[in-house]
Amino acid sequence: VHMLGRSGCVQCATGKGSQCGAQRYQCKHHPDSRYHFHFDLWFCLTLQNWVLDFGRPIIILPLEWFPLNKPSAGDYFHMAYNVITPFLMLKLIERSHRALPRSAVYLCIITFVMGASIHLVGDSINHRLILSGYQLHLSVRENPIIKDLKPSVFLFPPQIDSFELLYFYDEQLGHLMWYIPFFIILVIYFTGCFTKAKDQKSVPVSGWLLLGPSALYYWYLVTEGQITELFLLTFLAMVVIMIYQQQKGLSPDHNGLFLFFSFSMTVLLVAAWMAYLWNDPVLQQKYPGLFYVPEPWSYYTLHIKKTR
Repeated sequence: VHMLGRSGCVQCATGKGSQCGAQRYQCKHHPDSRYHFHFDLWFCLTLQNWVLDFGRPIIILPLEWFPLNKPSAGDYFHMAYNVITPFLMLKLIERSHRALPRSAVYLCIITFVMGASIHLVGDSINHRLILSGYQLHLSVRENPIIKDLKPSVFLFPPQIDSFELLYFYDEQLGHLMWYIPFFIILVIYFTGCFTKAKDQKSVPVSGWLLLGPSALYYWYLVTEGQITELFLLTFLAMVVIMIYQQQKGLSPDHNGLFLFFSFSMTVLLVAAWMAYLWNDPVLQQKYPGLFYVPEPWSYYTLHIKKTR
């Protein structure tokens, strides 16, 4: 009789027989992959984040291939992102060596896909407005293309309200429904990344190589998504979890350290970004609030695009 042990190895209830010995040999020489550094998943997640999310607004293909009344190449990138990202996050959860609340994970995945899909529609239309001269560093009502619309047709207040509603779905509701479950899943995964094994308490070389690209993407995610408060709460939750687990004699494993170091480096990058643009009067007006964190694309349309 065989049973599934906590380590994921098949154990024999009787402890006798050559078959049980073979099973023990297999467990000893082929340790469960859940205890390894998940380089394949972290690499795929980082690569598709850069290609499908960051690369989405800047991909340039002939306009006749993707007319403005059809989905653009960036839209197809976004569709692929909406499928691949939740799949990779589910694979991360599957590889956790601790039982995690699957119902909460599934609910977060459903909300994530819904929020990212809302953002897909709003961002697609927003991208076409940018091609027409829409300036991201200005509000909807202050944008020249809105002011220049014919009063008899478009400037009746409900039409302007429609543009503001589109902006709300794109930049606020879509982002929140996208990012809140995203970070909740990472926190849930982080809770299962603690161990007493000394050989698992370091980041391998492959992890250090991925650390920079991963942290830089999270910086882009936080600044462009305007989710500084959410990210800091997530990072604080990870710190609290780490302190609590260390009091129980547990420390983060390879994957937990990689995730924690990525977020730590992201905090430093966001702070440097805030300091760099602290005295910019235009962006200060566009981004009031508790944390002044301008969007990179607003900085681009204000300072870089004008100089070209």
